[in-house]
Amino acid sequence: MKLSQLRAIVAVADRGNFSEAALELQLSQPAISHAIATLEEELGVPLFARGRHGAVLTPAGERILYHARQAMQHLKMMQHEANLHKGLHGGHVRIAAFRSVATHLLPKAIAQFHNQFPEIAVTIIECAAFTDVEQCLHDGRADIGITCLPTGEEFETWEIFRDEYIALLPPDTKISSPQITWEDIAAYPPVLLPCTPCGRILHNHLKTLAIPIHTASDIQEDSTVVSMVNQGLRAAIMPRLAAVPIPPKVQVYSLPAPLERVIATATLSNALRVPAVFTFLEMLSKFDFYSLAKFTY
Repeated sequence: MKLSQLRAIVAVADRGNFSEAALELQLSQPAISHAIATLEEELGVPLFARGRHGAVLTPAGERILYHARQAMQHLKMMQHEANLHKGLHGGHVRIAAFRSVATHLLPKAIAQFHNQFPEIAVTIIECAAFTDVEQCLHDGRADIGITCLPTGEEFETWEIFRDEYIALLPPDTKISSPQITWEDIAAYPPVLLPCTPCGRILHNHLKTLAIPIHTASDIQEDSTVVSMVNQGLRAAIMPRLAAVPIPPKVQVYSLPAPLERVIATATLSNALRVPAVFTFLEMLSKFDFYSLAKFTY
């Protein structure tokens, strides 16, 4: 069954004859007749009774016309939805992000975007790690990802924020100098590190620049790590954005050898991007995440 056949039955029913239906659809009368005849053959029932007074629907034709009109209406609705997504008066932007970004950075950016484009829906897909963000993009479940650099060559990226790794020490820790040392951190074994992949970046950094430190990466939730530090049970090293809100008595230090994770937007290079996605990406490129992070900290 073809769309041309559905358009033909609706046009003939509305006009009452084949010639006027042909004019409406800008087709020849034989083309309309052929479309109706092939549809009748396919369905196995006559749709019109032809006579001197034009074309009159048969009982079967009346019922089938109803469904043809419904199908045509659905086609119009499909086109309408597509037009909305092609423009900025509707559409949907799906953003995959790991937890700390989804919690502390994206909501403010989305609120700013919503104020300017209230008819565009924006959805956050919260992921456990930035590798999951990239998988969402591969699977087509997200239009934009907020991930960490570097990424694979299949992504187009640009940096939006740098997040410092910090050392968190229990409230009763006594440090003699303003700058913490690796020995100060190692005094609280095991030192809690983030789970992979953020932990992998940190492990490599420690292996290269730090003294041997007994570490553990067996706690999934960042808030649990911070709570254990607050209770004096452990020290921890983690990205600052993952640690906030930090209890006021927890002691916070920059690492003896500084380390940052580079947070960036990512899209698949070969992905088809509707205007809503382009517009949101443009807004993200201009958004002041550093001012927002300072307020969050």
